Amino acid sequence: MAALADVGLADRAGEWPSRLSGGQRQRVALARALVHKPRLLLLDEPLGALDALTRIEMHALIERLWREQGFTALLVTHDVSEAIALADRVLLIEDGHAALDLRVPLERPRERTASGFTTLEDRVLRRVLQHPPVEEAPPARPTPFSRWRWAA
Repeated sequence: MAALADVGLADRAGEWPSRLSGGQRQRVALARALVHKPRLLLLDEPLGALDALTRIEMHALIERLWREQGFTALLVTHDVSEAIALADRVLLIEDGHAALDLRVPLERPRERTASGFTTLEDRVLRRVLQHPPVEEAPPARPTPFSRWRWAA
């Protein structure tokens, strides 16, 4: 019950999972991960299916729990803003190598509209966009009718 209280769901302890919203389900998953007081918390795109406002609420919750419980977290995300908001260090992985290793020296809680936040976000985005995905070769053109040869 303490883990559910930590994520603000003690009053929903008796509910069936199908009765919970997506954000509440993510908080339950977080509570389950934290119930044994881990020293390392691995998060792989945990908020990808949530709407923008719920994601921001979850960012604040994860940060609060991190401060209170002192665990180390490894977050995998494709959301640059999320990475800057939550991380002390952002690693951009390309082809199995660290293409960017960026410290995030911003005060907590982080203000998304602060110039330092937007500067770091822009730096990561510029690096990501520096190498656009390789385009597939265009499909072969059909042979024009004038080049066809007919035999009888």
